[in-house]
Parts: sequence; structure tokens; C-alpha cells
Amino acid sequence: MISDDLDLKLTDAFAGRVVRKDLVRKIKVGANVPVFVLEYLLGKYCATDDEVAIEAGLRVVNNTLADSFIRSEEANKAQALVKEKERHTFIDKVDVRYLAEDDKYWAHALNFGSKYIHVPDKFVREYERLLTSGVWAEMEIRHQYDEEQKGKRSPFWLERLTPVQLASFNLDTYRRGRAAFSTDEWIDILIRSIGMEPSHFSRRLKLLFLIRLIPLCESNYNLVELGPRGTGKSYGFQELSPYAILMTGPTTVANLFYNMSTGKIGLVGLWDAVAFDEVADLEKMPKEVITTLKTFCESGTFARGKDSLSGKASIALFGNTNQPVETMVRSSHLFVPMPEVIREDMAFLDRIHYYNPGWEIPKMRIEYFTDHYGFVVDYLAEALRELRRHTFTDVCDRHFSFGPHLNARDVKAVRKTVSGLVKLIYPHGEFTKQELAEMLDIAMEGRRRVKEQLKKMGSFEYHQTSFSYRDHETTEEFYVGVPEEGGRALIATDPLAPGSVYAASVNDDGKVGLYRIEVGTAAGTGKLKHAGGANTSMKESINRAFGFLQGNKVGLGIASAFDTTDFHVEAIDLLANRISCDAGMAVLIAIISALKKTPVQAGMVILGDLSIQGNIKPVTSLAEPLQVAMENGARRALIPLGNKRNFLEVSGEIAEKVDPIFFSDPQSGGAKALGIL
Repeated sequence: MISDDLDLKLTDAFAGRVVRKDLVRKIKVGANVPVFVLEYLLGKYCATDDEVAIEAGLRVVNNTLADSFIRSEEANKAQALVKEKERHTFIDKVDVRYLAEDDKYWAHALNFGSKYIHVPDKFVREYERLLTSGVWAEMEIRHQYDEEQKGKRSPFWLERLTPVQLASFNLDTYRRGRAAFSTDEWIDILIRSIGMEPSHFSRRLKLLFLIRLIPLCESNYNLVELGPRGTGKSYGFQELSPYAILMTGPTTVANLFYNMSTGKIGLVGLWDAVAFDEVADLEKMPKEVITTLKTFCESGTFARGKDSLSGKASIALFGNTNQPVETMVRSSHLFVPMPEVIREDMAFLDRIHYYNPGWEIPKMRIEYFTDHYGFVVDYLAEALRELRRHTFTDVCDRHFSFGPHLNARDVKAVRKTVSGLVKLIYPHGEFTKQELAEMLDIAMEGRRRVKEQLKKMGSFEYHQTSFSYRDHETTEEFYVGVPEEGGRALIATDPLAPGSVYAASVNDDGKVGLYRIEVGTAAGTGKLKHAGGANTSMKESINRAFGFLQGNKVGLGIASAFDTTDFHVEAIDLLANRISCDAGMAVLIAIISALKKTPVQAGMVILGDLSIQGNIKPVTSLAEPLQVAMENGARRALIPLGNKRNFLEVSGEIAEKVDPIFFSDPQSGGAKALGIL
């Protein structure tokens, strides 16, 4: 490996806290030890550019692991070895607890298999992590009969303790080190620290990699990433931090939140971040898990029995996509890969702070891995954990204010994402206005991606997705989109073929159905055939329209053609949200269009239903269907006259962009749609 200037600068600023990542991969293959332990040893013995010294250091690391590492199944053998030799040195994870009844500290060695090892008070004072999560260490254990201890007795005594994992961390030192690097250099260091070579990736892609780490440094942060397999979605939670847990199967409320029988807090109170490697596993979990998780994702609290409890864990949901993103955008929404139990649960999905576009991240290839220096992951994990105590959610207000389309949840999500990016890239708190704008852009994009999917599901409640922020100094407003922002041209600006029309309606919950109605004709005897796409309610609407045409074909001037034609009606759900559409007028106009071989006006959406006698049924609300139609390309709307007063309630944007065409009866509606009147 040839060191570059960044390697030299990093090893100088963070001596003993960095490691060559190619050496980690080389040893990791044959060593079944935590990667942070491995990297600590490599950082200690191989932090040099001298290849001879590196080879010597590798031998020391390998010998240390071979001679001292205990496997859990060798606990009895290890204890016997100490008895026979009277003392021996091991590498194991050690934690210490204080027992009041004995008035002393006891050490617990994980793989050594003993919970009662005498430990000198000086070790507890020197290594504070012993009393919390424990520390991996090289420890010398002595065997001696315990003659003096009252109560519990143990023959094992801890003589020497040398951590092989970071035992203490100083945030000020980390911040001072960061100040020595430019923003580009620091981002590249972080990318190398997770094992990747930054020269292969764009600035945007580097930021997407870093967003995966936000749950490790920002409390109660909810992240979703859906994308192709093999892109390393869950790597950060499996290898980069001892404070995160990766769930690889179903779990229970007792395990995840609180066990009422034992009185012990669950994973959300024990870990900094809980990640679900396969979000599809949620489908196999009890419904109570999902409802409790929904509450926790909103406020960080949950109720069990009579108690209201809280946790600081962030939640990350990872899953695989089976379709190209273009297909999902065009035919449905981007939460389709989610399990059914939450796929349509808009209240749950609205709690997600960021949707990371996993389809933009390439599958991992061998050339993407770095051979350069990066932080020892345990050091980086400690930095991220310490930064969880701090918050930067107010930094946006230094130069910018949020646009009117961001509601309280949107603002909270964007602020938390920006805070996380500041902790990752600018832990020293120094950044320019342009750098803040960059973080704000990508933070808004991830939250807008969530809102866009909620809007596509058909709820008018989420129609405001034009996210923006305003510069305090210049008052200029900047709008933030999403790159895959497809589905905006579902309604074509060019005329459709005769027999095809667009229809929209709104249900009692304010959810909009948007359909393309297609009528195919064939020689026949005036029969109607349903070709698919319509549910029971919609079929009834179609049948009423057809019945009206049968009874009024002479007055409409289509009797001869009608009686010698069979009609195949298909309803295509453009939003794929399965919201029914009362499309009586649209079907009537589509059939007339097919018989007259005349297309309807371009960019038109048709609203309104009709009874068997031809009475026009207005829509229950006008704002929602017109908003959705406008956002998907509609430029004119055929509207029942009974809704004319409702047009005063629509937004100024709709009034400007959508030309209303009012009608009072089926005949005038058909003529206006075809451009005859």
C-alpha cells in the first residue's frame, strides 16, 4: 500500500487511534473476535508505514490472539489452566459490578465463565467503562484460595488489566483533531473508517453512506433504507459499534421494550440503536410490537402495565427491493417492499425521519474497499456515542427558516437529520453557511421522500410536499426535490386515444383515487364487459353510467353505433392506492369518445358520478382530487356544477394551474369534454 497525504496527516493527528483497513480484512478472515478488538490491536502494533514493522506487528497480533483469546466453550478449560499454572493471561470481555451485601466490587469475565473475580479498586477508578458496558482486555488472573472474604468466596484474583479496547474517550481531543482537517478530508476519513475508498464515490454518495450512521450519534432517530441486496445496509450496526444491535429475526414486546414478569427494560433501553436487518420480519411479530413501536418512534416513550417508560434507542429499518425504483415510482409507492403490517399504516410511516435511497448505493465490489488508514472503529463508536449527549437541532436557525409546507413532524425530522450530520462531519461545531445549506438540502430530501409516498397513498393530509427553506439574509427561498420524483406526469399533456379518460374522486377519509378509464370496442350487440381494475363500488358506478346510456342512446345520437358494439371497460389505478373511484361521468364520456372516435381534451380529469336516471352526483370535496390531479399533470378539470361554490375553497396554485369546466347534465358534460361546446 502507498500512503497518501491524508494517511500521513491522520496518523499524525490521531496516533494510536487509526488502523490500516486492509490489515483488518486480512486478519478478520481467520480470527473470530470482535472487529473493534482486532482493530485496537492493529492500531497498537501496526500503526506505521514500515512494512517490516507491520509484518512484525501482525505476528504479535496473531500470537496474542492465539495464546490468549478464550472461546466461550473453553471456560472450564481456562479455569483449570489458571488453577494448574497458578496464573495465566487471557483476552476476554470484563465488566465490574458493586454488591452491597459484600461491600466490594466483583469482576465478571464473559468467556472465562466466572462472575466472581476479585478486582482491585484501582482498576475500577482507572477504567470507568468497567462499571457500564464492560471492556475487552488482556487480563492476568491468579488462583489463590480465598481465606478472608466473608459471604461469597472465589479463588480467582485479577492481577493485571490492560484494555485491548478503548477504555476512555476524550471528546475535546476528538474535536481538536477534527479542526485540523478540511471538510472534504474529514468526510473521506469517515468513509475510509467504514472500510470504503472514497475516490470511487461522489460527494452525494458519501453523504448517503454517512446518513446510515446517524442513528449511532442521534438519539431517537428513525431511519429507513430500502434497496438492492449486497449494498452494505446493515454493516454499520453489525461491525462498527458495540452499542448497536442488529435484529435478524422476529422479537417480542418483552424483549424489545419491557419484560413485566422480570421488571427488566428491553433492547430500546439497553442499546443506542436497534436495527432490523430484514424489515419483512415485522410481519411475523405480534401486532402489539408494531403498535408499541409506533408510539416509541414518535416520543421515545411506551406504556407497559401501569408504567410509562422511555428509551433513547434509535430505530433503523432495512429491507430489500425486488423492483427497479422507476417501476415502484410509476406503479405504486416506495414503501411497497415494507411488510403488509406497516406498508399502508400512514401513522407509522409518518414517524420516519429519513428514507435513505438504497437504490443509489452500488453493490459492494472488492475495488471499493480501501487499503488506507481509517479510525479504529471502537474509537469512532465512542465518539459517536459521546456525541449523543449533545444536540445541534437549532443550528438551522442560524441562517435559514423553514417553508410553509413543513409541518411540526417534518421540521423535527429535518432538524434531527441536520443535527446528526453536524455530529458526523462538524463535531467541532464549525461550518459555513453553504455547508449548512448542503446538510439542509439532503435532510429535507430524505423527509420529503417519506411525505411523497404518503401523498401517493391518497391522503390529502400529506399533500403539502413542496419543501423549502428561506435565507434570512437574502430572503431567497430554495425548494428541495427528490431525484426519483416520478409519477408527476401520470396525466399526459397530449390527448389520449379515443375511449380513454382520466377520472378522480375522494372518499370520506379525504383519500383520492386517480384512474385512467379505457374503453375498448368490438362488434357486438351493445353489451358491457368488465375488463378488470374496478372494485365492487366502482363496478356499480360503471353499470349505472352504462344503464343511463342504454336508455338515452337515441337522444345522445349514438343509438346505431351503440347497438352494434360491445364495450370492454378497464379501470387502471394510477396511484396504486386501491381507493375506489365513483367514475360514472368518466365512463359515460369514455364510451361516447370511443363511439365517436373523438378524444377528450388533453390533460383533462373528469369528476362526478351519475344516477341511473342521469342526475349528476358532485364530489364530496373538491380540493383533494384537484390537488392530486394538478400534481400529476392535469391542466383542466370537468367539474359538476354542484361543486362550483367549492372551487372558491381550493388553493391559489390550483386555481392558477387547473382550468375548471363546469357542467350540469350528462349531455353538456360529454360535449364539453370532447371540445364540442
